[in-house]
Amino acid sequence: MGDGRWRTAGNALMRVAVVWAVSTLTMLVLAGVLPDFRLQSDDGDSITKTAFTAAWGAGAFGLLSALVWPLLVRALLIVPALVLGLLVFFLNGSLLLVALRLIPDGRGAADPRTAVVVAAVMSAVASATSTALAVRDDNAYRRRLSRLADRRRRRSGHDHGRCGPPGIVFIQLDGVGHDILARAADTGLMPTVARWLTDEGSHRLTSWRTDWSSQTGASQLGILHGSNHDVPAFRWYEKETGDVMVSSRPASALELQRRAVARTRDGGLLTVDGASRGNLFSGGADQLALVLSMAARRGKGRRSRAGYFAYFSDPANAVRTALAFVAEVCREIGESTRARIRKDTPRIKRGGLYPFIRAFATVVERDVVVAAVIGDMFAGRTAVYADLVAYDEVAHHSGPHSRDAEKLLGRLDRCLALIAKVAEHTPRRYRIVLLSDHGQSPGETFAGAYGLTLKDLVRAGCGLPVSRRAQRTRSGSEARDAVRIALHRRPVEETGAEHRAEPSDPVVLASGNLGLISFPDIEGRASREQLDRSRPALLGTLANHPGIGFLLVRSERHGSVVLSRGGTETPVRELRDGEGPLAPFGPGAAAAIRRTDTFPHVADVMVNSMHDPATGTVHAFEEQIGSHGGLGGAQSRPFLLWPTDLSSPVADGTELVGAERVHRVLRRWLRECAGPRTPATRTPTTVVRYAADGADAAGRHDGAGPREGAGRPDAAGLSGEADGTVPTVG
Repeated sequence: MGDGRWRTAGNALMRVAVVWAVSTLTMLVLAGVLPDFRLQSDDGDSITKTAFTAAWGAGAFGLLSALVWPLLVRALLIVPALVLGLLVFFLNGSLLLVALRLIPDGRGAADPRTAVVVAAVMSAVASATSTALAVRDDNAYRRRLSRLADRRRRRSGHDHGRCGPPGIVFIQLDGVGHDILARAADTGLMPTVARWLTDEGSHRLTSWRTDWSSQTGASQLGILHGSNHDVPAFRWYEKETGDVMVSSRPASALELQRRAVARTRDGGLLTVDGASRGNLFSGGADQLALVLSMAARRGKGRRSRAGYFAYFSDPANAVRTALAFVAEVCREIGESTRARIRKDTPRIKRGGLYPFIRAFATVVERDVVVAAVIGDMFAGRTAVYADLVAYDEVAHHSGPHSRDAEKLLGRLDRCLALIAKVAEHTPRRYRIVLLSDHGQSPGETFAGAYGLTLKDLVRAGCGLPVSRRAQRTRSGSEARDAVRIALHRRPVEETGAEHRAEPSDPVVLASGNLGLISFPDIEGRASREQLDRSRPALLGTLANHPGIGFLLVRSERHGSVVLSRGGTETPVRELRDGEGPLAPFGPGAAAAIRRTDTFPHVADVMVNSMHDPATGTVHAFEEQIGSHGGLGGAQSRPFLLWPTDLSSPVADGTELVGAERVHRVLRRWLRECAGPRTPATRTPTTVVRYAADGADAAGRHDGAGPREGAGRPDAAGLSGEADGTVPTVG
């Protein structure tokens, strides 16, 4: 305890010294550029003497600001706000003139108008420096949040008390696979997780298995809303409307959420007293921050950037995050440069806007989400679900096992430590559950390995022109050349513009190492027989390519079939894990394919890349060297880490399979904590009608107002409390 007090005192003294030094330098600079402000005698002084004078003046001004300024403001509280605002500059300048008079030998002097400018600049610099140093201290950061939340709690009159039922905070570490987390804990890279698993033994860790579509859209929709039916990939084509659904597009996310609510006849995991932070979907929560599905909503207070505005309205948040943002951009530029110098492989381009995109995901979004979660805990909310996307973004471009990604795990662990520390001081007890939505599988891109994209290969198989880049491939030429010779096709020159789509052109989409091919000119789901008649080389070209593991296509004679190398054709109903075309893809692959085959919007041809079980590598059809979206490797093995005082997710010896089942586990844990239950007044019919109208994805009908004391939902932004304020740092 004594050591802690000495450490705190030492940190405070260090902050004072740094602020004093910066203020001294600021005063020296201003004395050099402003003609009516001097720090030297009329005969001039040495550099040392001038610096001493500046330090004396800066210290005197700082002391006067700390001791006298609060008294002046308190005495002038009766003055109208506008008048006080004008007096601030005069009073601040007056304090500087007093400070200059306190300098020995009268070496400091300034014109009164210049003194106002100098005082304003020095106050701004000192405040920014002090804030930047303070917010680096997690304890100070937590204390400031606690004070703000305590004030809000007293205003609202709500206080659950630590003797009441505990709440649950679900933290999703996006893209972190089970093996990655376990290794990070074992090696000390994530000490907080390691402490929970070993030192304290407070948590247990298990893996769960995703559906075929191993990506955030499918997994998080299933986890939060209990259904990811008819989500075959991250992006897919719907023939009846001609639309391409993309999970990260606000309008698509809102429609997927509406469909899930209509199917389950339930608002979601967070329907009562819940908060959704940084997610694709709301989960039925009233309190929302950066929820993508709600960004498509229109109306006052429903802009997707509202959460950022709320967070950065506090200058402490702005300073903390701005400094980290700049550092992250520089870090990414340095890391990508070193990767090029070392000639790391596999490697993709990381220039352009990517350093800023990475900094946004790993700094800005992280800070906003963590601050919102801490605010939720101090506000005593029952269930909070938050997604931290930092690792997933970096692993896509640097690789899931790269040093870049490992460093991100360490910083995420620091966020977990802060949240756990906050939980010791919140008005109610909290259980912290960690989980991920999928893992990531490494490997060179399909285009990097074979010199042509999946779209090039499909167009060649369809007898359509292909770009010049497909001719310049360094490998995989046997498949491409065989098609070209058989069809007597010549590649066309790239014009810089994308080939104009015609009715017969296929729609080729990629979701990691899962490809989806649709033919708009064929009504309904195309059959193998139709494709063999209209595009006789296509299926053989794809199935026999060394970078492709298997295809799923409907057959008129045998039902849906899986095609693989050497002309192998296996009916879906006869698929067996570990046998035939699914031998490299591990357990659960057959069931995952059979389930996806029943979706109304399954593509005409589903393409899964190859998978090497020895190395765990796959080939992404996108520009990613760490990918997820299909079958193969670690991408299908996310994790679930839960407190030991909650029941086990599944019985011993059984496996947790599918996001929908994870949803049921999380619901059970909420019940065990005496948490949210579906209100008796909300009937299933009301929920479905409400979702169909699109009034609010949280599950209330237009005629049903908010619960008493609940905050107003703010779409995709930090929601306001009952008085319209926002739980920010400050």
